Amino acid sequence: MISSTSQTDAVHVIGGGLAGSEAAWQLANAGVRVVLHEMRPLRMTEAHRTQGLAELVCSNSFRSDDAANNAVGLLHAEMRRLGSLIMRCADANQVPAGGALAVDRDGFSAAVTRALHDHPLIEIDRAEIAGLPAAEWGNVIVATGPLTSAPLADALRELTDENALAFFDAIAPIVHKDSIDMSVAWFQSRYDKVGPGGTGADYINCPMTKEQYDAFVAALLAGEKVNFKDWETNTPYFDGCLPVEVMAERGHETLRHGPMKPVGLTNPHNPMVKPYAIVQLRQDNKLGTLYNMVGFQTKLNYGAQQRVFRTIPGLENAEFARLGGLHRNTFLNSPKLLDGQLRLRAQPRLRFAGQMTGCEGYVESASIGLIAGLYAAANARAQSLEPPPVTTALGSLLGHITGGHIETIEAGTRSFQPMNINFGLFPPLASLPTKKADGTRLRGNEKTVAKKQALSARALADLDRWIADHLRVAAAA
Repeated sequence: MISSTSQTDAVHVIGGGLAGSEAAWQLANAGVRVVLHEMRPLRMTEAHRTQGLAELVCSNSFRSDDAANNAVGLLHAEMRRLGSLIMRCADANQVPAGGALAVDRDGFSAAVTRALHDHPLIEIDRAEIAGLPAAEWGNVIVATGPLTSAPLADALRELTDENALAFFDAIAPIVHKDSIDMSVAWFQSRYDKVGPGGTGADYINCPMTKEQYDAFVAALLAGEKVNFKDWETNTPYFDGCLPVEVMAERGHETLRHGPMKPVGLTNPHNPMVKPYAIVQLRQDNKLGTLYNMVGFQTKLNYGAQQRVFRTIPGLENAEFARLGGLHRNTFLNSPKLLDGQLRLRAQPRLRFAGQMTGCEGYVESASIGLIAGLYAAANARAQSLEPPPVTTALGSLLGHITGGHIETIEAGTRSFQPMNINFGLFPPLASLPTKKADGTRLRGNEKTVAKKQALSARALADLDRWIADHLRVAAAA
């Protein structure tokens, strides 16, 4: 435990979510003392339920773990190479999820909490930072996430003279597995895909006929919704996490082309009839007793959720371990407010990380915590650190946050929005692949697959060089 008398010499990390936990870990492993401030359980948020660090409040999935063909899987691989605590604990607590990396949320949070608690260079301070961090703290990472407490948010707004943007983020319901009617539902991953810890039969699938789908969409649209406060009514949603009823409002068939798409699956109870739509549920805990409804984030009130979701075949008698919910996320206009090392231009001793910077997703948030920790560690050692190459997943995401986005302001609105990692953020290849390994010409979708694989291979090679040229040199110094 670090004594209070030495706190001015430590790096202070505010927020014990995914980004703050990862930042603290990177700092401590670099030999830098850390004070990690987490206000829970002294003060809870609208979405958190526990006092555990790195609590997952929405899905339990870290999404695809395919490093060769998927940008988030590539980000997983890069973080593992950088000694990520979040990825280490996710790998140790994975549950079957097809091609995705999903975790037992309680086991994952417990593992992160234990690792940080046991590290000799980390002090965990259970207290709210109600306002700007103390002036004598010269090296601070703010990773308070989308539910930043009002006193701190107000202080930052006053400091920057910049209103934070905001969007709504919604939470999907969790169902007790033994309440699902498996004479109607069945286990299968799309296209029988086998992923980390999976078998190719990892999702529970509930089929719908056209008549059932039509009735379900009508019930969604008619269901009672959460009432918004006046200051929330003009807050935009993030398109990557839309409530299911908002998707339905965008068109009757929208859900069939989104989370309820009936592709890559065959109903063993009636293999000759193709379902019109399918609801999938993904394992949520290691015991396999809880399953969350994939893509079913919702702003329906609790009564409507139970009534509408129990019209889904197989879920007529569903018992819910947790119903869905809705909370307001806030984020900075980062390209304007932050420099290339995530420091606040108005007060460079403050560095930001996680969702508050305008990245979206568990892994993305943790990765920005990781690079913020590396930058803060370099500052603490009076060293400089070159940014990761823009050709990497980490570098391209950082570039989007700190300046890769083209800022346009029209009629007082800003276009900067949260972003998941995707190959569209990467600089293009010098030349596109045209042939397979056997010398034959690529055709159709093969070109897209080959392009993604080439981008991933380039990223990992460039990251390895960056680690060797900059991080290992810095560590040796």
